[in-house]
Amino acid sequence: MYGRKTVLVTGGAGFLGSHLCDRLIAQGANVLCVDNFYTGARDNIVHLVGHPQFELMRHDVTFPLYVEVGEIYNLACPASPIHYQRDPVQTTKTSVHGAINMLGLAKRVGARILQASTSEVYGDPDVHPQPESYWGNVNPIGPRSCYDEGKRCAETLFFDYHRQHDLDIKVVRIFNTYGPRMHPQDGRVVSNFIMQALRGEDITIFGDGKQTRSFCYVDDLIDGFVKFMNTEKGFTGPMNLGNPGEFSMLELAENVLDIIGSKSQIAFHDLPQDDPKQRRPDISLAQEKLEDWAPRTPLREGLTKTIEYFDGLLKSKG
Repeated sequence: MYGRKTVLVTGGAGFLGSHLCDRLIAQGANVLCVDNFYTGARDNIVHLVGHPQFELMRHDVTFPLYVEVGEIYNLACPASPIHYQRDPVQTTKTSVHGAINMLGLAKRVGARILQASTSEVYGDPDVHPQPESYWGNVNPIGPRSCYDEGKRCAETLFFDYHRQHDLDIKVVRIFNTYGPRMHPQDGRVVSNFIMQALRGEDITIFGDGKQTRSFCYVDDLIDGFVKFMNTEKGFTGPMNLGNPGEFSMLELAENVLDIIGSKSQIAFHDLPQDDPKQRRPDISLAQEKLEDWAPRTPLREGLTKTIEYFDGLLKSKG
């Protein structure tokens, strides 16, 4: 499919990036994986090291990069609240300076570039489900703002480069994605619930557990990435990618407990500031524009695969 085109994946050693590297190599691309390993992990891409179509470069996207590539997937940025709030200034720089540097590279080499944006650009939404036309309800000065506003600014830069320089861009807004290679301490609900249940610890639910999320299995998301990247020039997005199935935190916890057979109890804690109460994508645009794309993995099937991965991690550490 790719005819040995070289594709740059920033954040390529992360959860999503490593799965994307696998998919691109399987489709014939040469992949240049760039990561500074702030949240990425060598274990995620160790199976690719030495592959003739794979090259790994340690680099921080807040600094310019001079390489020759045909396509760019810009995924570099901490994506979980624990990680992106650890160094919020660096998070904003990664989104903003990283976008500027990757857009500059794309302009120089004439590459098509895809930005991994996020459903967090919608903030705590007043509109449900969220269509791409919704401008969002975001706190610009809260503890999550480094990520939310960083990604919103990155989108601005992408569309300004498109308008000003006719750059070939694609902007995708990712809704909650889960699966093997998630960081076990990333603080997100799927990994939290699974790790707590496997260890027999209380499952921590913030708020009353009625707030909802939509969970997309990683394989379905990566399908959407690649199909979107291969749509016609001029179709820029932004485009939601996710699974519109909606589950409360209590429902998710009950599914995890049931699959594992865990005796863990549920413990309720205060809801963090600016935590959205509802999140569900309107994916009608994706289903219209992406050939034969739909999220196909049911929640229990995806959770079972993810649980097997985390169980293996725990057993490997003794």
